[in-house]
Amino acid sequence: MPERRVTVVAEVGLHARPAATFVRAAAKAPMAVTVARASGDGAPINGKSILQILALDVKQDETIVIRAEGEGSDAVLDELAGIAGSP
Repeated sequence: MPERRVTVVAEVGLHARPAATFVRAAAKAPMAVTVARASGDGAPINGKSILQILALDVKQDETIVIRAEGEGSDAVLDELAGIAGSP
């Protein structure tokens, strides 16, 4: 399954505005999108759910793994990686 490992650089982590932007972009994708901690702590969560993204509680400088499979997944993953890895 295609994936991107991204270190979150935003000061607030993947919370509030960055999380909302991420979920809006993920929701446009025709395939399932999952997010997990690169450390392996916990199961992957639904990348299209704002509540699950917020509950993941990703802090600045933590690395996450974003996965998606299907036609166009590389473009979707690149866009999501840019959002999560952007300040």
